[in-house]
Amino acid sequence: MKVAWIQWLFRIAFILALCFTLTVGQMVAGSNTSPSAQAEKIAYLTFDDGPSEITPKILDILDRYNVKATFFVIGNTSEFGKRMYRNIAERGHAIGNHTFSHDYNKIYRSVVAFKKDFNKLQDLLEETIGYRPKILRFPGGSDNTVSWRVGGKRIMYEITQTMLREGYMYFDWNADSEDANRVTVSKQVIQRAAIEKSRGKREVIILMHDNSTKMTTVEALPGIIEGLKAQGFHFRTLSPDSFTVHLLK
Repeated sequence: MKVAWIQWLFRIAFILALCFTLTVGQMVAGSNTSPSAQAEKIAYLTFDDGPSEITPKILDILDRYNVKATFFVIGNTSEFGKRMYRNIAERGHAIGNHTFSHDYNKIYRSVVAFKKDFNKLQDLLEETIGYRPKILRFPGGSDNTVSWRVGGKRIMYEITQTMLREGYMYFDWNADSEDANRVTVSKQVIQRAAIEKSRGKREVIILMHDNSTKMTTVEALPGIIEGLKAQGFHFRTLSPDSFTVHLLK
Protein backbone atom coordinates (compact mmCIF):
# COMPACT_ATOMS: atom_id res chain seq x y z
CA MET A 1 0.00 0.00 0.00
CA LYS A 2 2.81 2.38 0.92
CA VAL A 3 4.58 1.78 -2.43
CA ALA A 4 1.32 2.35 -4.36
CA TRP A 5 0.73 5.57 -2.45
CA ILE A 6 4.23 6.86 -3.25
CA GLN A 7 3.78 5.97 -6.93
CA TRP A 8 0.50 7.85 -6.98
CA LEU A 9 2.17 10.94 -5.47
CA PHE A 10 4.94 10.76 -8.10
CA ARG A 11 2.34 10.65 -10.86
CA ILE A 12 0.57 13.74 -9.47
CA ALA A 13 3.87 15.60 -9.17
CA PHE A 14 4.81 14.68 -12.75
CA ILE A 15 1.49 15.92 -14.15
CA LEU A 16 1.75 19.20 -12.23
CA ALA A 17 5.32 19.75 -13.45
CA LEU A 18 4.27 19.05 -17.03
CA CYS A 19 1.38 21.53 -16.83
CA PHE A 20 3.70 24.18 -15.40
CA THR A 21 6.24 23.62 -18.18
CA LEU A 22 3.61 23.92 -20.90
CA THR A 23 2.15 27.09 -19.37
CA VAL A 24 5.55 28.77 -19.12
CA GLY A 25 6.36 27.73 -22.68
CA GLN A 26 3.16 29.31 -23.99
CA MET A 27 3.87 32.51 -22.08
CA VAL A 28 7.40 32.72 -23.46
CA ALA A 29 6.20 31.99 -26.99
CA GLY A 30 3.56 34.70 -26.67
CA SER A 31 6.10 37.23 -25.44
CA ASN A 32 8.35 36.44 -28.41
CA THR A 33 5.60 36.91 -31.03
CA SER A 34 6.89 39.23 -33.72
CA PRO A 35 5.03 42.50 -34.40
CA SER A 36 4.17 41.26 -37.89
CA ALA A 37 2.23 38.37 -36.33
CA GLN A 38 0.13 40.77 -34.31
CA ALA A 39 -2.68 42.92 -35.73
CA GLU A 40 -1.21 45.74 -37.81
CA LYS A 41 -2.09 49.38 -37.36
CA ILE A 42 -3.19 50.60 -40.78
CA ALA A 43 -3.43 54.18 -42.04
CA TYR A 44 -5.21 55.09 -45.26
CA LEU A 45 -4.12 58.49 -46.57
CA THR A 46 -6.87 59.92 -48.79
CA PHE A 47 -6.88 63.00 -51.00
CA ASP A 48 -10.09 64.54 -52.34
CA ASP A 49 -10.82 66.88 -55.26
CA GLY A 50 -7.82 66.32 -57.53
CA PRO A 51 -6.12 66.14 -59.86
CA SER A 52 -4.63 69.59 -59.47
CA GLU A 53 -1.36 71.51 -59.71
CA ILE A 54 -0.25 70.03 -56.38
CA THR A 55 -0.88 66.40 -57.36
CA PRO A 56 2.69 65.90 -58.68
CA LYS A 57 4.11 67.25 -55.42
CA ILE A 58 1.95 64.88 -53.37
CA LEU A 59 3.00 61.95 -55.55
CA ASP A 60 6.69 62.80 -55.20
CA ILE A 61 6.43 62.90 -51.39
CA LEU A 62 4.58 59.59 -51.32
CA ASP A 63 7.28 58.06 -53.53
CA ARG A 64 10.00 59.41 -51.25
CA TYR A 65 8.45 57.60 -48.28
CA ASN A 66 7.37 54.55 -50.31
CA VAL A 67 3.78 55.14 -49.19
CA LYS A 68 0.65 54.39 -51.21
CA ALA A 69 -2.50 56.50 -50.90
CA THR A 70 -6.04 56.79 -52.26
CA PHE A 71 -7.13 59.67 -54.48
CA PHE A 72 -10.84 60.46 -54.71
CA VAL A 73 -10.80 62.40 -57.94
CA ILE A 74 -13.23 64.65 -59.78
CA GLY A 75 -13.61 65.35 -63.51
CA ASN A 76 -10.68 66.94 -65.32
CA THR A 77 -10.72 66.46 -69.08
CA SER A 78 -7.57 68.50 -69.79
CA GLU A 79 -4.46 66.70 -71.01
CA PHE A 80 -2.85 67.50 -67.67
CA GLY A 81 -5.79 65.98 -65.80
CA LYS A 82 -5.71 62.80 -67.86
CA ARG A 83 -1.96 62.53 -67.41
CA MET A 84 -2.41 62.85 -63.64
CA TYR A 85 -5.05 60.10 -63.55
CA ARG A 86 -2.59 57.82 -65.33
CA ASN A 87 0.31 58.94 -63.16
CA ILE A 88 -1.61 58.21 -59.94
CA ALA A 89 -2.55 54.73 -61.15
CA GLU A 90 0.87 53.89 -62.60
CA ARG A 91 2.57 54.75 -59.30
CA GLY A 92 0.44 52.18 -57.53
CA HIS A 93 -2.08 54.40 -55.78
CA ALA A 94 -5.82 53.78 -55.67
CA ILE A 95 -8.34 55.96 -57.47
CA GLY A 96 -11.90 56.48 -56.29
CA ASN A 97 -14.84 58.39 -57.74
CA HIS A 98 -15.66 61.74 -56.09
CA THR A 99 -18.23 62.65 -58.81
CA PHE A 100 -17.43 64.49 -62.02
CA SER A 101 -18.71 67.95 -61.10
CA HIS A 102 -18.55 68.00 -57.28
CA ASP A 103 -21.56 70.33 -57.61
CA TYR A 104 -23.91 69.76 -54.67
CA ASN A 105 -26.79 71.49 -56.43
CA LYS A 106 -26.47 69.11 -59.36
CA ILE A 107 -25.52 65.75 -57.86
CA TYR A 108 -27.85 65.78 -54.85
CA ARG A 109 -31.09 66.61 -56.65
CA SER A 110 -31.95 62.92 -56.97
CA VAL A 111 -30.51 59.44 -57.23
CA VAL A 112 -30.74 59.69 -61.02
CA ALA A 113 -28.85 63.00 -61.04
CA PHE A 114 -26.13 61.59 -58.81
CA LYS A 115 -25.64 58.48 -60.93
CA LYS A 116 -25.49 60.52 -64.15
CA ASP A 117 -22.67 62.68 -62.78
CA PHE A 118 -20.93 59.70 -61.16
CA ASN A 119 -21.02 57.68 -64.39
CA LYS A 120 -19.66 60.60 -66.40
CA LEU A 121 -16.50 60.37 -64.31
CA GLN A 122 -16.51 56.55 -64.54
CA ASP A 123 -16.47 56.88 -68.33
CA LEU A 124 -13.55 59.33 -68.21
CA LEU A 125 -11.56 57.13 -65.84
CA GLU A 126 -12.16 54.02 -67.93
CA GLU A 127 -10.90 55.96 -70.96
CA THR A 128 -7.73 57.13 -69.18
CA ILE A 129 -6.75 54.42 -66.66
CA GLY A 130 -8.58 51.44 -68.15
CA TYR A 131 -11.03 50.60 -65.38
CA ARG A 132 -14.10 51.88 -63.55
CA PRO A 133 -13.36 52.25 -59.81
CA LYS A 134 -15.60 50.45 -57.34
CA ILE A 135 -14.89 52.87 -54.49
CA LEU A 136 -16.24 56.37 -53.97
CA ARG A 137 -16.46 59.25 -51.58
CA PHE A 138 -19.45 61.56 -51.54
CA PRO A 139 -18.67 65.28 -51.73
CA GLY A 140 -19.20 66.53 -48.18
CA GLY A 141 -19.29 62.96 -46.89
CA SER A 142 -22.28 60.66 -46.56
CA ASP A 143 -23.84 62.62 -43.68
CA ASN A 144 -23.64 66.10 -45.21
CA THR A 145 -26.71 68.28 -44.64
CA VAL A 146 -26.07 70.69 -47.51
CA SER A 147 -27.68 68.10 -49.78
CA TRP A 148 -31.00 68.55 -47.95
CA ARG A 149 -31.59 71.89 -49.68
CA VAL A 150 -31.82 70.28 -53.10
CA GLY A 151 -32.82 66.66 -52.50
CA GLY A 152 -34.52 66.58 -49.11
CA LYS A 153 -33.49 64.99 -45.81
CA ARG A 154 -33.52 61.41 -47.13
CA ILE A 155 -31.50 62.05 -50.26
CA MET A 156 -28.18 60.79 -48.84
CA TYR A 157 -29.83 57.65 -47.49
CA GLU A 158 -31.39 56.97 -50.91
CA ILE A 159 -28.13 57.56 -52.78
CA THR A 160 -25.89 55.59 -50.40
CA GLN A 161 -28.20 52.58 -50.41
CA THR A 162 -28.47 52.64 -54.19
CA MET A 163 -24.70 52.73 -54.65
CA LEU A 164 -24.16 49.92 -52.13
CA ARG A 165 -26.77 47.76 -53.87
CA GLU A 166 -24.99 48.34 -57.17
CA GLY A 167 -21.72 47.01 -55.79
CA TYR A 168 -19.87 50.17 -54.86
CA MET A 169 -18.30 50.88 -51.47
CA TYR A 170 -18.18 54.39 -50.09
CA PHE A 171 -15.67 55.78 -47.61
CA ASP A 172 -15.98 58.59 -45.11
CA TRP A 173 -13.17 59.19 -42.60
CA ASN A 174 -12.33 58.93 -38.91
CA ALA A 175 -9.49 61.47 -38.88
CA ASP A 176 -9.98 64.89 -40.47
CA SER A 177 -6.74 66.78 -41.17
CA GLU A 178 -8.79 70.01 -41.00
CA ASP A 179 -7.09 71.27 -44.16
CA ALA A 180 -10.48 72.32 -45.56
CA ASN A 181 -11.64 74.31 -42.53
CA ARG A 182 -10.44 77.48 -44.27
CA VAL A 183 -8.90 78.33 -47.63
CA THR A 184 -5.45 78.19 -46.05
CA VAL A 185 -4.77 76.22 -42.88
CA SER A 186 -1.29 76.23 -41.40
CA LYS A 187 1.01 73.26 -41.90
CA GLN A 188 1.27 72.84 -38.12
CA VAL A 189 -2.50 72.65 -37.61
CA ILE A 190 -2.88 70.07 -40.39
CA GLN A 191 -0.07 67.89 -39.06
CA ARG A 192 -1.31 68.02 -35.48
CA ALA A 193 -4.92 67.24 -36.45
CA ALA A 194 -4.01 64.24 -38.62
CA ILE A 195 -1.57 62.77 -36.12
CA GLU A 196 -3.57 63.34 -32.94
CA LYS A 197 -6.88 62.18 -34.42
CA SER A 198 -5.19 58.93 -35.47
CA ARG A 199 -3.86 58.22 -32.00
CA GLY A 200 -5.33 55.14 -30.32
CA LYS A 201 -6.96 53.83 -33.49
CA ARG A 202 -6.18 50.47 -35.05
CA GLU A 203 -7.28 51.59 -38.53
CA VAL A 204 -7.60 55.19 -39.61
CA ILE A 205 -8.85 56.87 -42.79
CA ILE A 206 -7.37 60.36 -42.97
CA LEU A 207 -9.14 63.08 -44.96
CA MET A 208 -6.95 65.50 -46.91
CA HIS A 209 -7.44 67.56 -50.03
CA ASP A 210 -5.71 67.87 -53.38
CA ASN A 211 -6.44 71.22 -54.97
CA SER A 212 -4.42 74.28 -55.92
CA THR A 213 -5.17 76.14 -52.66
CA LYS A 214 -3.76 73.37 -50.43
CA MET A 215 0.00 73.90 -50.59
CA THR A 216 0.13 73.69 -46.79
CA THR A 217 -1.27 70.16 -47.07
CA VAL A 218 1.73 69.31 -49.25
CA GLU A 219 4.04 70.91 -46.68
CA ALA A 220 2.38 68.98 -43.85
CA LEU A 221 2.45 65.59 -45.57
CA PRO A 222 6.02 64.50 -44.66
CA GLY A 223 5.39 65.27 -40.99
CA ILE A 224 2.08 63.39 -41.09
CA ILE A 225 3.72 60.30 -42.57
CA GLU A 226 6.57 60.42 -40.07
CA GLY A 227 4.18 60.99 -37.16
CA LEU A 228 2.02 58.04 -38.15
CA LYS A 229 5.03 55.79 -38.62
CA ALA A 230 6.18 56.76 -35.12
CA GLN A 231 2.81 55.47 -33.84
CA GLY A 232 3.42 52.15 -35.57
CA PHE A 233 1.14 52.63 -38.58
CA HIS A 234 1.61 50.92 -41.91
CA PHE A 235 0.06 52.43 -45.03
CA ARG A 236 -2.46 50.86 -47.39
CA THR A 237 -4.78 51.90 -50.22
CA LEU A 238 -8.54 51.52 -50.02
CA SER A 239 -10.42 48.81 -51.91
CA PRO A 240 -14.04 47.60 -51.84
CA ASP A 241 -13.26 45.13 -49.05
CA SER A 242 -11.17 47.51 -46.89
CA PHE A 243 -12.00 48.82 -43.47
CA THR A 244 -14.47 51.66 -43.93
CA VAL A 245 -16.20 54.44 -42.04
CA HIS A 246 -19.85 55.32 -42.75
CA LEU A 247 -20.83 58.52 -40.99
CA LEU A 248 -24.45 58.41 -42.15
CA LYS A 249 -26.60 56.81 -39.44
